[in-house]
Amino acid sequence: SKFTVQQNAGSVTPPDGFTNYLGCTSSSAYTVGASEVCMVRQFIEGFNVADLGFGTANAKTVTLSFWVRSSLTGTFGGALQNDNALSDRSYPFSYTISSANTWEQKTITVAGDTTGTWRKTTADGLTVGFSLGAGSTLSGTAGAWAGTNYLSATGATSVVGTSGATFYITGVQL
Repeated sequence: SKFTVQQNAGSVTPPDGFTNYLGCTSSSAYTVGASEVCMVRQFIEGFNVADLGFGTANAKTVTLSFWVRSSLTGTFGGALQNDNALSDRSYPFSYTISSANTWEQKTITVAGDTTGTWRKTTADGLTVGFSLGAGSTLSGTAGAWAGTNYLSATGATSVVGTSGATFYITGVQL
């Protein structure tokens, strides 16, 4: 109830090469509680990320890239995590949206996690999440693996904190 989601919300033209985007619009000016989070997530099957070698000395570096557009500017956050059931390894990341209502491409490079338990089955193996607002207990220092459940970077812009704020994303690749 804090935000709405739809394909091609607001009828904005996506960046060149893309037909659609996921659009999120804040429903009110909501103050996120310390242990609350509003986010968009993609769960990736363990079989599809087993070759990354996470949890081993041979863990591979990955690159997350995406196109994003928001009515707000500032530092935004998200996180990579091990599967949803464990949620004990996370990599909070941040990125900056410099210009309101303009598509911007972002690239984040993440060193592979050499510790933790990473499923290599049909269960969730890796989660990629983009925060629209996260409380203090679910936010951590950007740019490093942590042995806890972080879903965003500390100090990230809260989209749900501004009534009518928009967050659009497309072209997400890991």
